[in-house]
Amino acid sequence: MHNRPQYQSQTLSVIKAIGVNRLSMLMVVTETVPARLRGRLAVWLLEVRAGVYVGDVSRKVREMIWLQITELAEDGNVVMAWATNTESGYDFQTYGENRRSPVDFDGLRLVKFAPIESET
Repeated sequence: MHNRPQYQSQTLSVIKAIGVNRLSMLMVVTETVPARLRGRLAVWLLEVRAGVYVGDVSRKVREMIWLQITELAEDGNVVMAWATNTESGYDFQTYGENRRSPVDFDGLRLVKFAPIESET
């Protein structure tokens, strides 16, 4: 029979008490970002396709990942979506230039498409 050291049991109790163990599904999609950001994301999330990362993380880790994105994405663009307790069941935020931009419509987060710029 294995007994946990006392400090480990106390740490687990504190984590449960402050809600750190509440995880939610997170997805990050990147385009034209530096390799160092892709490597940083791969530390916390699984890269299931080129530039597409998924994982279960806490709110605190999600916020830390977003901070890394905003500091390292340079001229690339990123969308981060996660499961949450909203009407739609998810929320998302974006970084960088893209034809798609988030809009709020009666409490729902939707995506607005900008027109394609014509080359004349």
